[in-house]
This record gives sequence, structure tokens and C-alpha cells, in this order.
Amino acid sequence: MIDLRSDTVTRPTQAMRKAMADAEVGDDVYGEDPTVIRLQERVAALLGKEAALFVPSGTMANQVALAAATRHGDEVIIGVGAHCWRYESGALAALAGCQTQVIGTDGTFTAADVRAAYKPEDPYGAATRVVAVENTHNAMGGIVWDRARLAEVTAASHALGMWNHLDGARIWNAAVAQGASERELADGFDSVSVCLSKGLGAPAGSVIAGPRDFIKKCHRLRKMYGGGMRQAGILAAGGLHAVEHHRARLAEDHANAKALAEGLAGARGVRVLAPQTNIVMIDLERGTTAQAIERAKAQGVMIGAMRVDARSHPGELANTQRIRAVVHLDVDRAAVSRAAQVIAEVAAAL
Repeated sequence: MIDLRSDTVTRPTQAMRKAMADAEVGDDVYGEDPTVIRLQERVAALLGKEAALFVPSGTMANQVALAAATRHGDEVIIGVGAHCWRYESGALAALAGCQTQVIGTDGTFTAADVRAAYKPEDPYGAATRVVAVENTHNAMGGIVWDRARLAEVTAASHALGMWNHLDGARIWNAAVAQGASERELADGFDSVSVCLSKGLGAPAGSVIAGPRDFIKKCHRLRKMYGGGMRQAGILAAGGLHAVEHHRARLAEDHANAKALAEGLAGARGVRVLAPQTNIVMIDLERGTTAQAIERAKAQGVMIGAMRVDARSHPGELANTQRIRAVVHLDVDRAAVSRAAQVIAEVAAAL
């Protein structure tokens, strides 16, 4: 079975399994797991931040960071389809007590958008406290923020006294796509969350990075949210191995995603969005996503459905049926070629 539903379906490599089996461990709730400490120090250094904190999931990483940067009743500015709003079970409202303001149309936005959306502290409304950026942007097809625009957004946010948070779950992909370091892409952000279990292929875990006093607040919130783990070094070892050995190979995933898109170019019944990283968005011209998913699976290819946001596709929402294919380390060029053939045949037959 060729599984293109997400890059979260990856399985640990043999080398990663050995690193996990051999991991030196301690009680991380007491701050005594040496492998967790090494992972946190390594990620903080990669991102150019003072400190970092290992947490079980990407959702917890975003929600802990945003809760630490806000008060109940505050507002967070986000882009269309942001993961921290769309795929995290309403946690910003339920746990942090925050509301959101969505700006832009394609997941990105401008400094002018930020200034127009900003609301200062007053007795009557929610104060805009945080600007949250997602890079790469999952729901918009793994797109990468333009670095000049990103710098303008963070500068404008800071000029207004706001905190900048980067949802960098796939910052590793953005760095490879732009030929930049993760540190360069994290510059200007007060806090950053990064995921180890997507493109990097670790079995679980994310890391929050930022100022030391901020990470101390996050540490307490991690415990409050149920994220305190004991001998977590077994998981951290997988993440550390991924950080050291799987970042550069993401270029292979990007090349395979491009090959998948090229394999579907000209196919009847589909429109393919050119991928920037490892995510390929495919719009069906007829039929439904449920039909496409079922028929592709019957031929050994697993794909997922994506909802199209009306703000990013005005006037098209009712007619757009979008499927998503995500390339990862368990998918080689031969699998991508086979997937393109199957998806093309399925779309043509709908």
C-alpha cells in the first residue's frame, strides 16, 4: 500500500529504532532525562533561541506556546486555514480562552494586514496579543512564506507590541526549499514550535523554543495539559536522530512531490497545484473526494481529502473537491509514479 495521506504515517528507520533502544533515559518530569535535555539544547541552537521544551505533539506545542503568550480574552491573528485554529479541536478558545482574527487569503498575509487587524488594549474589546504564522502552511499545500514578507510581518508585529509565534511544524521543509537555515527562518519570532513526527519521520514529539523565562512558563503549562512524560528519552532519541540525519533528505521528498505533480499534468479530470515542498493538492473536476479516495485505495494508493476555504477560493467553494497527497521518506520515486498513474485513472473514470 502506498500511503500518501500524510507525512505523519512514516515509520522509524532501523537506525532510528536502534537509537531509541539504546537511549539513555531519566525522569523528564524531574528534568533528569539526558536524551531529552540533549534534544532540547540541539533544537534551541538550531533555531537560535535560548531554551526549548520537548512535548508529545504538535498541537500541544502550539497551544502551550500560545497560552503562555496570552491571557484569557486576548486575540490571536492567524492566516486562513491555520493549523492552530482549524486542526487543534478549538483549543485556543477552550484552553487558552483566546479568540482569533483570520487575515489574508492564501495562508500568508502582509504587514499592512497585521496593522489593519490590530486592536490595542481597551476596556471594551479583545486586545490583539499575538501574530501566529504557519511555515510551511499545511492546508494551503505546503507553501513557503516569502522571507521578505515574513520579516515585514514580524517587524510590524513587534512595533505594535505583539508577540510573534511561528508554527514551524514543517520548518525543516521550508528551510530546504529556500536553501536557508532554520535559524534564519525563525529569526524575528519570539516562540517557535517544530514537529519531529512529520517529514523528519520520528514516531512522536514536537519542541517549543523561545526565551528561557517563556519556556519556564511553557513547562508548567505542559504539565497542566497532561504532557509531562517520564522516561521520554526513548521518544526524544528518535527525534534527535531525525534532526541529525533526516533534514537534508527532505529534498528527495520535494523532488518526488514535483514528480507526482508532473505525472498528473494533463490528466483528465484533475487540476494540480504546483507543489513548493512535499504536499501536492489535486482538485477534481468531477466526482467526489470520497469516491476518489475509495477507488484509489482499492488500487493500493491512500490519499486524503481537504476542505477548500472560501476565502482562498472565492466563488469556487461549492464546486471544488480537493484531495491531498503528501510525500515522505517511506515513498520512493517508483511509488510516486505508480500513485500518479492510479490517481489519473481514478479521476478520469469519475
